[in-house]
Amino acid sequence: MNLTDTLRFAPGLLASSVDEAPIEPASAGVMLLFAAVMCATYVGVAIERFHKTVAALCGAAVLVTLGLALHLFEYPKLYEFLKEDLNIFGVIIGTGILVDVVGKSGLFHFLSMWIVRFTGGSASKLFMTLCIVTFLFVAVLTIVPAMLILSSLVLVICRSLNYKPMPLLLSVAICANSGAIATFASGLPNIMIGTAAQIPYVQFLQVSLPYAIVSLVIAIAALRFFFRNDLPWKQTAEQREALRAQIETFDPWAMVEDKRVLLRSGTILLLTVIGFVFAQQLGVGMDFIAMVGATAALLFAGKGVEDAIGKVNWTVILFFMGLFVIIGCVKQTGALAWVAEQVIELSGNELTLLVPLLGVFSAVASSIVDNIPVAATLIPIVKDIAADGTVPIEPLWWTLIICCNLGGNGTPIGSISCVIAIYALKKEAGVHVGWGTFLKIGGLIMLLQVAGAIVYVLIHHGSGWTPSL
Repeated sequence: MNLTDTLRFAPGLLASSVDEAPIEPASAGVMLLFAAVMCATYVGVAIERFHKTVAALCGAAVLVTLGLALHLFEYPKLYEFLKEDLNIFGVIIGTGILVDVVGKSGLFHFLSMWIVRFTGGSASKLFMTLCIVTFLFVAVLTIVPAMLILSSLVLVICRSLNYKPMPLLLSVAICANSGAIATFASGLPNIMIGTAAQIPYVQFLQVSLPYAIVSLVIAIAALRFFFRNDLPWKQTAEQREALRAQIETFDPWAMVEDKRVLLRSGTILLLTVIGFVFAQQLGVGMDFIAMVGATAALLFAGKGVEDAIGKVNWTVILFFMGLFVIIGCVKQTGALAWVAEQVIELSGNELTLLVPLLGVFSAVASSIVDNIPVAATLIPIVKDIAADGTVPIEPLWWTLIICCNLGGNGTPIGSISCVIAIYALKKEAGVHVGWGTFLKIGGLIMLLQVAGAIVYVLIHHGSGWTPSL
C-alpha cells in the first residue's frame, strides 16, 4: 500500500554529508538479525491492518535497542541517521500547508469543473482529458492531494452522466503514477533519491519527464483497450447534446467564496513551483521554498491558520523518522554494503545487467510493500555499488526513481493512488475491485512501463544524454 504518496522536496544544495568513517562490518549473525527485523517491519508496512507509521516506529525502537545493547553505536549516532534528511520534513510541512490553503480557495474545483465543461461530456474526450489532467495535477501537487481532488470529481461526473465509475477512476489512479516521475517534487521517492544523489530540479525535466510522458502514453493506450466495452465511446449527436446541456449546469464557481483569494492562491502556487525549479540557482533548498510558499499562503490567502497547520501529514513525518532510523541501524551493521557486493558479483559490474536487476527488483518490491521503504533501502546500496567508480551511478539513480514509482501500478496496494481509487469505488459507488481484476490491468501496464524504463535508461545513458552528477 503506497503511502501518501503526497509531498516532496527537491535537490538543492543539500548539506553534503561529511565524510563518514568506514563502517566496521558486524558478524553475520548480527547482520541477519538486523535484516530480519527490517524485513519484519516491511511486512508490517505491507499489511493493511497494521498502520505503517506504527510498524516503522516499532522497528526503529527494536533496532535502536539492539544496536545499543550490542554496542554497535552510541545513542548520539541516531541524530546522524536523521540529520541529512531533515529537509524532507520541511518540504512535507510546507507543501502540506500550501496545498490545504490553495484547496480551500476553490482553485482546484474551479479548474476541474472547467475541464469537464471543455470535454462536453464525450466519453473519449473525458477519458483522455482526465488522464492528462491527472498527470499534470500530480506533477504539481503530488499524488495524495491530486487523487483526493480527482477521485471526488470523477465520482460526481459519473453520477451526473450515468457512466461506470471504475474505468475512469482506475485510469486516473494508474496515470497518477506516471505523473509521479515527472519532476523532482512529484513524489516522495523522488525527493529521497534526488536528495541523496543531489540531482538538480532541471535534470528531472531533462531525464525523467520525457519517460514520464512515454509511460503515460503506454498507460492510456492499455487502459483504452481494457475498458473498450465499459464506456460509451461512440455517442449519437443527440446524446452528445444532452450531455453538454447537463454539464452546463456544473458551476465552476460553486466552491469559490472570494475571487481575490482564488487569484492570490493561484499566484502563490505558481511562484512556489517556479521557486522549486530555481532553488539551486538561488542557493537554497526546496524545504526553504516550500516553507516560504506555505507562509505566503497563510499570510495572504489563509483563513484558518491552526486548521491548515493541523492538516500537515504528521503521520508521514513520523513514518519517515522511523524508516530513516531503521535504515541507519541496518547500514551500521554493514549488511547493506554486503548486499551491494553480492549485486556487483552477480552482475559482473556490467551496467547492462545492473540496470535491469535494479529496475525489476525495485518495481516488484514497490508493488508489494511500498515505494518509500524500498527507495530508502536501495539508496545506500546504489551508493555502495558505484563507490569505486567502475560503474556510472547516474543510470542507477534514474532507474531507481522511475521504477520505484511505476511499480505502484502492479497491485491494488502498490500505490496510494490505487488505494484511494479502490477505497472511493467501494465506499461511494459500491464497486469492489478484486486483485484478479486489478492485476490484469495494472500488472500488465507495470510490466510494459518498467521494461520500457530499463530500455530508456540504457539508451539515454549510452547515447551520452544523461547529465553527470
